[in-house]
Amino acid sequence: MRRTTTLRTALSALLLLGTWATASALPASAAEGPTRSPQAPVSPGLLDAMQRDLGLTRDAAESRLAAEKKATATERKARGVAGSAYGGSWFDAERGRLTVAVTDDEIADAVRETGAAVRLVRHSARQLDAAKTRIDALSAPAGVGSWHVDPKANKVVVNVVAEHRDDNDVRAFLARAREAGPVTVRQTAAAPRTFAAGTVGGDPYYTGNVRCSIGFSVQGGFVTAGHCGSPGAAVYGWDRSYVGNFQGSSFPDNDYAWVNVGSGWWTVPVVLGWGTVPDQLVRGSAEAPVGASICRSGSTTHWHCGRVLAKNETVNYSQGAVHQMTKTSVCAEPGDSGGSFISGDQAQGVTSGGWGNCASGGETWHQPVNEILNRYGLRLHTA
Repeated sequence: MRRTTTLRTALSALLLLGTWATASALPASAAEGPTRSPQAPVSPGLLDAMQRDLGLTRDAAESRLAAEKKATATERKARGVAGSAYGGSWFDAERGRLTVAVTDDEIADAVRETGAAVRLVRHSARQLDAAKTRIDALSAPAGVGSWHVDPKANKVVVNVVAEHRDDNDVRAFLARAREAGPVTVRQTAAAPRTFAAGTVGGDPYYTGNVRCSIGFSVQGGFVTAGHCGSPGAAVYGWDRSYVGNFQGSSFPDNDYAWVNVGSGWWTVPVVLGWGTVPDQLVRGSAEAPVGASICRSGSTTHWHCGRVLAKNETVNYSQGAVHQMTKTSVCAEPGDSGGSFISGDQAQGVTSGGWGNCASGGETWHQPVNEILNRYGLRLHTA
């Protein structure tokens, strides 16, 4: 029984609440780690989930994964070539190609030689990031859901909850935000919330009266969401047997944590398929670009897929702002917190929160896995 328990826990840790994830700074143990050759087989379950959630044919799903893998490699090269003129980048799913924004037309040809399409913009990524940092220093009211740099718009996008658009405190915040730099305002259907849940059955982990989902296996434990537990808190597996303790946790400001694994449990580089799709091997943590497909796996809603909508977004939860999040169109529900986001066979992050549900849709944010690995000096367990 313990052997089955251990395997299920380790698999859940790699679940990714989807199946493909992102990353930010790249530690030697993270995005620069093993990514395997293009011949690595694609999980049939991952293709099934993409067909279901993205409306693709099987051939289109396979082609998209190949194009996204190429775009991920191109993004690193193009950014280096663009230098200070780099204005951000995004994956164009219809064209199957990465687009890179630049502020200097003279380096456009050199960037095109990396294989990327080029768009000339006014503001560099450095300028937009600086504007976002100034907005981060403001106190946001509950009617403001989040804000992020949008390379395609070449502005900082501030997302306002529709029913609070005309609130005086929201208007005042937007006025201050516009003073910080180029800003555009968009509406969102609901305010973000975390996806922890009270204790219920399933295949999760438990701490106190909270149920969350394992993210990814690392050497010596697993990573998950910070709002699921405080440092030192005991963690119990799906069968309620003792697993380990929270060794580090941060929330708000960040939403990440890691748990050590012992007492007969061990880690494996796999995301659990829940019997719906085959279990997915994790081979690295190369960050997928904006626009790429991404999937999530969690203990409540299991496997769902969508697209990367934005990176480095500040999310304004009721408990406080959380920074450097990645926004996706993937749905999630309470209990999915901490679970895996994965893109292809590359770990992307752990589920934090969002709005909506998997019946009517919504948006979900994840904390990039490479940031967590860097913060705690962890090494991702890969196949």
